[in-house]
Amino acid sequence: MALPLIRLLPHRFNTIRAFVNAKVKWVRDPYLDYAVEREKDLKQVISFKNQIISNPSKSLPLSAASLLKPHLNLPITSSKFFQKYPSFFSVFQPSPGLPPHVKLTPQTLLLHKKESTIHTSMSNKYNATKRLAKLLMLAGVTKLPMHLINRLKWDLGLPHDIVGTLLADFPDYFEACEVGDAVTGKVEIALGLVCWRKELAFSQLERRPIMVCASNAKLSKHIGFPMNFPKGFDLENRVKDWVEEWQALPYISPYENATHLSPNSDQAEKWMVAMLHEVLCLMISKKTERENLFVLGEYLGFERSRLKKAVVHHPGIFYVSNKIRTQTVVLREAYRKDFLIEKHPLMGMRYRYIHLMNKMQRRDEATLVSPSGG
Repeated sequence: MALPLIRLLPHRFNTIRAFVNAKVKWVRDPYLDYAVEREKDLKQVISFKNQIISNPSKSLPLSAASLLKPHLNLPITSSKFFQKYPSFFSVFQPSPGLPPHVKLTPQTLLLHKKESTIHTSMSNKYNATKRLAKLLMLAGVTKLPMHLINRLKWDLGLPHDIVGTLLADFPDYFEACEVGDAVTGKVEIALGLVCWRKELAFSQLERRPIMVCASNAKLSKHIGFPMNFPKGFDLENRVKDWVEEWQALPYISPYENATHLSPNSDQAEKWMVAMLHEVLCLMISKKTERENLFVLGEYLGFERSRLKKAVVHHPGIFYVSNKIRTQTVVLREAYRKDFLIEKHPLMGMRYRYIHLMNKMQRRDEATLVSPSGG
């Protein structure tokens, strides 16, 4: 089988034109900050919910819940956390002499039932399968350690039990395997593709009209990234010139292995941005913690410093929010102000959970208000 021409002619894509020596300032975007901030505590709340549901008694001793505090990165005790959301959790004593337990309120149980209906539907399972398969196909690696998949599970909208659902229901897609840790050499449990899925090896941007040559071979795909800047943001003229030239460079699919490119070339940076862009497109909220991107990128062979530069150099593509005690990278084009343009059904459920969390807030807590008035 002939190699793709893009790999046979690497010299065409190795022109080194380093990023101009100009500082790209960070400008706060209140709408995207709100999109991040409104999900404060949501992941931890849902994690506790799943733990409680998985218990036969549908409740959890507070002593057992407290053991989860470091794993969920809670800034307060689990007991105070439950008190913070009385519409979601109910603390009770099963009987005299027994330690206090926590259970879910009837409203929470109702929402959980609706969420479970989405997770168990074949259409959602198939869509989740495609997202996971595409993640495994990035840079042509075809397999990832389970700890890395679990790290991204929430943002990908995958079911709580991946092995018991997707792996069991789609044996023609996935298989359990092993990979060696690049640093320690220790063997890890991983998830791999049974076979390459050619029909999935197209990025979100590649689905749009592309320029092809007469022979219909995708020799040079001049695909540019959509860019949106917040009010008050302005690029220096020399940076604008560089961005225009950079956008005109050939687009290399994130599903191709382009590690042969000179790491300091603008073409390599465009491939890396394509990779980050596609990862965010796979996320149902079109955002994820910056550390998640760095850990995944490092596993795929990218240096952390290069990943940081790729995000910083392109504020029109990515926005970095510093809300909720972390740094979150948001795909700008996926949002209109603070609203997701395409809302996945699971995101609809998450917004309903957020509404329930805020429904009975304590009076001494300020209500978070959207900049757009929502």
